[in-house]
Amino acid sequence: MPTLNENFLKLQKNYLFVDIAHRVAAFKEAHPEANIIRLGIGDVTQPLAPAVIEALHKAVDEQAVAETFRGYGPEHGYDFLQKAIIENDFAPRGIDLVPDEVFINDGAKSDTGNFTDILGRDNTIFVTDPIYPVYIDSNVMAGRAGEFAEGRWDRVTYSACNAENNFTPALPEAKGADAPDLIYLCYPNNPTGTTLSRAELEKWVKYALENGSIILYDAAYEAYIQTEDIPHSIYEIPGAKKCAVEFHSFSKTAGFTGLRCGYTIVPLELTIKASNGEEVTLNSVWNRRQCTKFNGTPYIVQRAAAAIYTPEGKKQVRETIDYYMTNARIMREALQECGITVYGGTDAPYIWLKTPAGVGSWEFFQQLLDEIHVVSTPGVGFGPAGEGYIRLTAFGTRENCVEAMDRLKKWMLKD
Repeated sequence: MPTLNENFLKLQKNYLFVDIAHRVAAFKEAHPEANIIRLGIGDVTQPLAPAVIEALHKAVDEQAVAETFRGYGPEHGYDFLQKAIIENDFAPRGIDLVPDEVFINDGAKSDTGNFTDILGRDNTIFVTDPIYPVYIDSNVMAGRAGEFAEGRWDRVTYSACNAENNFTPALPEAKGADAPDLIYLCYPNNPTGTTLSRAELEKWVKYALENGSIILYDAAYEAYIQTEDIPHSIYEIPGAKKCAVEFHSFSKTAGFTGLRCGYTIVPLELTIKASNGEEVTLNSVWNRRQCTKFNGTPYIVQRAAAAIYTPEGKKQVRETIDYYMTNARIMREALQECGITVYGGTDAPYIWLKTPAGVGSWEFFQQLLDEIHVVSTPGVGFGPAGEGYIRLTAFGTRENCVEAMDRLKKWMLKD
């Protein structure tokens, strides 16, 4: 008789964004006349860059001609995109990579969730809190997280990030054999929109090297960094190639939420010991996993991704990023005018705001929906330390962003 992977039954029944969708649907049904503005889930609103559209059309036309038709592609990606990534995202920062270290995917969410397929079930986990839910849930599915009680998994170590510590996670206290095996870091951070300084990131690399931990570093929002000395890649830190895997996405960088494309860097220097003591490169194991369970990102999508690295593509993508960051500035200024404490929004497209005193995350979410018809994301949905905060995204249209802030000011400053 077939049996179930019962770790899936341990997943919390209410997934954050599904809960939000249900609440918004109920409100819409009760108030069909309401003009709802969605500043919650981080989907983009601006169209793809013209250079991307042109590349898509050209690639589609190639598929109509026998001489340029392409069927199955390499599971780890076409070399034209791998080389463009290396030459534009890493070489200018003094980072040397080879194409075999670059794996093209269908979005960072897939690889951040799937990467632990190649890692043992007994690995211990360290996360910042609040955290993007996929990091936790994928480990729950694999049986690594333990049991859930009082908002936490008992085999996961949490590092609270809040205003009191300037949203900077503390290094694990455990060392040596007791140190966490897998450390999840996401910077610029989703959901808080905060960043790690170079000095802070150096501490994490040093800790991982000294204690044999692997850092799973999500750099999906690095293109939004405005501050000069904030690292765009963990590999800017010496030694990081020996202890870190890095995930990137074109979803928010270039509006590929519908096209689905990103990439993962697995350095050839990164090794792990098998139970027999043999040193194994994670790169080779991940490549084997991908060749077995992933058929590759479509050719036309990879051509579209390569177009963002052309001179025209770079300019057009930067204009879109600037558009969203202007939205973030508008929101920050309006929220501060209302007396709300705001974080993020300067090096990331996310605004992390403190709810009014005594008002919980879900309660303030509902107030924003009921009073001004604006959808946000309750901070507690990202972890216990997110209670008392709300996340807003800058990915809306300018018109909706301005309208939402006008409504907010009228509501909160009405006295």
